[in-house]
Amino acid sequence: MGVDKKILVIPGDGIGQEVTAWGQKVLVTIAENFKHNFVFDEGIMGHVAIEATGTPLPDETLEKARKSDAILFGAIGHAKYDNDPTLKVRPEQGLLKIRKELGLYANLRPIKLFDELLEASSIKSEILRGSDILFFRELTGDVYFGEKKRTEDRNTASDLMIYHRYEVERIARKAYEAARTRRHKLCSVDKANVLEASRLWREVVQEIAKEYPDVETEHMFIDNAAMQLIKDPKRFDVVVTGNLFGDILTDEASQIAGSMGMLASASIGDSTGFYEPIHGSAHDIAGKGIANPLASILSAALMLDISFGLKNESQRVIKAVDATLKQGYRTMDIANKHTDNHLIMGTDAMGAKVLENLS
Repeated sequence: MGVDKKILVIPGDGIGQEVTAWGQKVLVTIAENFKHNFVFDEGIMGHVAIEATGTPLPDETLEKARKSDAILFGAIGHAKYDNDPTLKVRPEQGLLKIRKELGLYANLRPIKLFDELLEASSIKSEILRGSDILFFRELTGDVYFGEKKRTEDRNTASDLMIYHRYEVERIARKAYEAARTRRHKLCSVDKANVLEASRLWREVVQEIAKEYPDVETEHMFIDNAAMQLIKDPKRFDVVVTGNLFGDILTDEASQIAGSMGMLASASIGDSTGFYEPIHGSAHDIAGKGIANPLASILSAALMLDISFGLKNESQRVIKAVDATLKQGYRTMDIANKHTDNHLIMGTDAMGAKVLENLS
């Protein structure tokens, strides 16, 4: 029997608008093939929302989000904000607000390498082969939400790194539950030798670990974790860490997958799920039709699995992506010196190939 779900699509800025269209088309195809009823709505957020309404997250978009079962998101950002840090209204404020309003406290980022892309990474293939990591990044605490100050003379600034016990407890349990379905290994990343917030983090994770004696727990400082992630990625299974460290480590881990254009993510809490590629708005290539749509398509696969419990449908999408790569098709970001030029294609052609394999 098919399922009925409401999906809000927020394309956002830059290439988000180009790739999200293909994530949505995949969901439409799945609904048709498996007799599900997916009802789509659309909202604006980020730079386009600021231009249209003066705010990065209009009330109308937030209300639509609250009424949705899941959200397919593109990306936000614009060069004008990167070049002018004094601007008070910024696209990323919308992203932080929607995470807070929807209670999205855990960001899941699977780092799984398709064998066909071993040569796309700058890391040696023998180091990468077999890598499969699931990151849990905490989303509601840390310096992103702590008090921010700038002195009147504008010469001194501070950001408060803050964590509460309950924030660490809930994401640690999510990570441990996931570890039980995988290789029963969990690595918690912090900076407990220097930061008091990290000492609380480690203390709480050590307490939660007692509830999961079947999971092997390792604690690692962020600087060592950054090095080990490149040196020996296969040693990691589930990684749980704070907002700032998770942001940095998962972008670093894009080199394991070959490109940011291959990485999907899910932000979850206790209700609506939020699904997005991690690559950002990439205004330098926006409008050129060369962005990689696979991360958005894989984000749709995550939505089918995590929010809707449609594991078979999710696997069908992943297999369609795998088949497309096996056929040799590549966007520029995942091409290498061995790729035939006639197999290098743009956003729409790559998305169409995945749909062809999905159907």
